[in-house]
Amino acid sequence: MASELDKIAEELQKEAWAGYTEVVIDHAQNPRNVGSIQNADGVAMVTGPCGDTMEIWLRVRGDVIKEATFWTDGCGTSIAVGSMVTELAKEKTIREATGITQKDVLDALGGLPEESQHCALLAANTLKEAVKDYLACKNEPGKRADQNH
Repeated sequence: MASELDKIAEELQKEAWAGYTEVVIDHAQNPRNVGSIQNADGVAMVTGPCGDTMEIWLRVRGDVIKEATFWTDGCGTSIAVGSMVTELAKEKTIREATGITQKDVLDALGGLPEESQHCALLAANTLKEAVKDYLACKNEPGKRADQNH
């Protein structure tokens, strides 16, 4: 009986992920960089038009992002894009990170179905907002990036 249930569960998983690349599935099921950073240098929380919320934390040293983490209350696709955008941001300069776009996230994941592409925009926008927060805190000594988060 258990093996029959396992087969059914496996088939349902295959159907759920139909149209997604192996990279997307891997990042959704084994996300990188999940969680917050204590005393982060930059933090942002953005809610997309679909209702998913993403939060990104940055640790910056010498204008280079050394650590980037995320959290989302969204679907598997939101998890995958959060995982990928934080991977893309690590070891980038602040200027390079602000240039990471929806297309960059989509390309790194090998694409997404059209109805899920807005998730990549949410990730790119959240990263940009975290960088803006870092820059605002850098220009306002004494302001902690995560004091409101």
